[in-house]
Amino acid sequence: MGREISLTASDGSGSFSAYLAEPASGTGPGIVVIQEIFGVNHDVRAKCDAWAEKGYFALAPDLFWRQEPGVQITDKTEAEWAKAMSLMNGLDLDKGIEDLKTAIDSLREVHGCTGKVGTVGFCLGGRLAYMCATRTNADANAAYYGVTIEKMLDEAANITRPLLMHIAQEDRFVSKDAQAQIHAALDDHPQVTIYDYPGVDHAFTRINGQNFDRQATDLAHGRTTEFFAEHLR
Repeated sequence: MGREISLTASDGSGSFSAYLAEPASGTGPGIVVIQEIFGVNHDVRAKCDAWAEKGYFALAPDLFWRQEPGVQITDKTEAEWAKAMSLMNGLDLDKGIEDLKTAIDSLREVHGCTGKVGTVGFCLGGRLAYMCATRTNADANAAYYGVTIEKMLDEAANITRPLLMHIAQEDRFVSKDAQAQIHAALDDHPQVTIYDYPGVDHAFTRINGQNFDRQATDLAHGRTTEFFAEHLR
């Protein structure tokens, strides 16, 4: 089990919470776990705990805090979906990246952290993980089924550190055309590795989620584990 910590926004607008899970060894690299549209909920915290079990400090910052602090909802009801979509649409992505920079810098300073820090994000967080690759100094970034990345491919020239991307081929929120655009722009990029997952829909790794697929999840998480072991250890 992790604990809640408080981070101070770089723009001076206040502080926000983050869930921190620590490795039993007390030492290791760091990973910033970037939330989906449902907040820092049980699934996100479980992902942090899983990374801690692998020997990483894992930090999940609350990116919706300027709209509503402490959001923890699921994908089970229409009302929760409506709220999640509203929060996503209300998120200022530029401020979100600034908050992620704060999280990255703060994690590097956590006692026991080696100073190497990566990011991993899902859905909205997948887009933000891509943006971390183009706009932050994170050492490595992993994006799961990131949305609207095809609209930000002009930033790909800024990627100077390893980026891993997982694409669900039947993603209801990322069209086949969008997937093709991403591949066309990034397949030959020396820092980018892309894996496609046939037959699975968006959010196939969300624990107890509507589209959870164990086989694809195990494959994707195994690849991400190897990726971070190579670039953060």
